[in-house]
Amino acid sequence: MTDFSALLQPDRGQPARDLHVVHPDRFADWLAGQPVRVRTAVEANKVTGRPGNRAILPGEAADDWAMLLVCDEPLDSPWRIASLADTLPEGTYRLANGGATGAAGLGWLLAQHRFTRYRKVEPAALRVLLTSDVAAIDETVRLAAATARVRDLVDTGASDLGPAELEAEADALAAQHGATVTVTRGDALATGYPMIHAVGQAASKDRAPRLIELEWGDPSAPRVALVGKGVCFDSGGLDIKPSAGMRLMKKDMGGAAHALALAALVMQARLKVRLHLLIPAVENAIAGNAFRPGDVLTTRKGLTVENTNTDAEGRLILGDALTKAVESAPDLLIDFATLTGAARVALGPDLPATFVQDETLATELLAAGKAVYDPLWRLPLWDGYDDMLKSDVADMVNAPDGGFAGAITAALFLRRFVPASVTWAHLDTFAWRPSPRPGRPKGGEAYGLRAAWALLKKRFG
Repeated sequence: MTDFSALLQPDRGQPARDLHVVHPDRFADWLAGQPVRVRTAVEANKVTGRPGNRAILPGEAADDWAMLLVCDEPLDSPWRIASLADTLPEGTYRLANGGATGAAGLGWLLAQHRFTRYRKVEPAALRVLLTSDVAAIDETVRLAAATARVRDLVDTGASDLGPAELEAEADALAAQHGATVTVTRGDALATGYPMIHAVGQAASKDRAPRLIELEWGDPSAPRVALVGKGVCFDSGGLDIKPSAGMRLMKKDMGGAAHALALAALVMQARLKVRLHLLIPAVENAIAGNAFRPGDVLTTRKGLTVENTNTDAEGRLILGDALTKAVESAPDLLIDFATLTGAARVALGPDLPATFVQDETLATELLAAGKAVYDPLWRLPLWDGYDDMLKSDVADMVNAPDGGFAGAITAALFLRRFVPASVTWAHLDTFAWRPSPRPGRPKGGEAYGLRAAWALLKKRFG
């Protein structure tokens, strides 16, 4: 993983090149105050003050130069100078005129992250940003590392990341922070976690299903449960996906990646909580013992589920994991899942569909996302659609016919496993960026991670 700590350093007056970041509305005034050599360079580069304009500005000496970026991003945006971190020559930089780095440090770091597992690349140019916000450096570095963890896990091919590798990630976190890990694997799931077993039983032995649990912190502290969907590859099962739909299914463990990254942030900051991380990890494979459309599955909670679609498997494994989580009466429960295409149709890739029963939690969570530029969008747990889950032969179906309100009915399915007394949020997140933006390459991406972390810090920091 990228060593982000080397890229964000305290500003102690060491030599560095200036970054002039100017808002379009202030560009004319800024230019008028510059010496002739700067105005000449700006004109030669055809900089007109439009967002994205940039130019190298000559200094008084031959080897002295600075950088101009015209930017309309707000001052507190993480992405304000991310485009520079990806393009400037190797060196040390600071915002001109003592400008506060603020959240822009995060974008600076993430712009220099590279996923290099499968290809040889030239050694990365180190672009160091100096900041006077010394107290924020550690937090910014941890956030960048957590985001990179999600990206790297999601970008890894399914041949190299199965249930065992997710277990290894949890083991590594536990060893680093003094946590304990408990794993229930293979046929041992059949009685305690029958839906996890049913979904994962067709995979090969080395990719056997499992429920991974990590516990950390003072047992007397408020209990926080994080659940992440860990479908390491989703063929669709016997309701097999077309090839186009299967192409990105290495990312179907994106919920687990988010939960692991958030757990790491909690333990690194030593929040005063009792952390309970749960990852149901499976591969939804096809074999003679694969679960079938029409099968009636039992659940850890005791409900029965008519399986109407083997490609709606994520909610099944989450049902058993949520049941286990609520048995310990958590003060807060958050689950992350790459759950429905319906959420993406409604909201696109950038906005995780967010379902919350508690109004106070909903207000805090949405506000946290807005404050840290990690937006969420709330959808309703609409009681009127609960009847769509009715079954003729079981307590409920996993996937209603008709396709209406797919993200909502999936959330309503999960709600069957969470008592109303539990403060719970469900984030249906995409975990993938289809096209690049400054600081945010195409590929695996963390959506909702920083919002959830801001909430946890506010409640338990």
